[in-house]
Amino acid sequence: MSMKKIKISLLIVIALLIAVLGVYSATHNKKKSSDNKKATFTVGFDQNFPPFGYKDKNGEFKGFDIDLARECAKRMGKKLVLKPIDWDSKDIELETGNIDCIWNGFTIDGRENSYAWTKAYMDNSQVFVVKKDSNIKNSKDLAGKVVDVQMDSSAETALKSDDHKELLKSFSKMQTVGDYNTAMMDLDSGAVDAVAMDVFVAKDQIKGKEDKFVILEDKISSEKYGVGFAKNNTKLRDLVEKTLFEMKDDNTFARISKKWFKTDVCILEK
Repeated sequence: MSMKKIKISLLIVIALLIAVLGVYSATHNKKKSSDNKKATFTVGFDQNFPPFGYKDKNGEFKGFDIDLARECAKRMGKKLVLKPIDWDSKDIELETGNIDCIWNGFTIDGRENSYAWTKAYMDNSQVFVVKKDSNIKNSKDLAGKVVDVQMDSSAETALKSDDHKELLKSFSKMQTVGDYNTAMMDLDSGAVDAVAMDVFVAKDQIKGKEDKFVILEDKISSEKYGVGFAKNNTKLRDLVEKTLFEMKDDNTFARISKKWFKTDVCILEK
């Protein structure tokens, strides 16, 4: 075959590939843009993240964010599907369409351009939990200590940021675990000296164990929570956001918030 014919053949193959990819992209985008018309609303969450999402002793999914999502789905006329996910696989779950959104104490800060976000609905901060009888009174006392964080968590991201590079360098080791229940068992057994986590998760983890554990006053970082969607799924994002504002306006959001936190944590602003 002549070089000319080879070049023509290659050009034809490339053109066909471009056409196929174009059709796929258009179909994929069309699917995403019409997600708000689906009869179901599938929420991805970490089932080991109380009080935002977890499985109780009866095997039922509970949590602040789950209550919000359940009310939201009801108002949108959709059936809520709760899908526990591995937190480090959340992006794959979202991009493949296995879930419609990530709603589980999901931090916007540092991820602003990675998802289509609702408006922030809650403030949060990252803190350290230590044993009460330890000699650790502040973050400086963590020098030479071993610290647990959940893999791909906000605490891990914050501690690896430029703002905390000296603090991270001072640790003997920072190790990742799959969930905070494991981290707290590590702390209780003495395998680690501290656990870095969201303050509301920390309060839930030490509830009833205040004689054994304490939250350090030093905050690692402050952040805001939102509901995250695939970047091209803005129609469903807009519908959920609109519904959240309706829940705020009729005080349903405040009622759910006070059930879990004894106060209204809503920061929704248009």
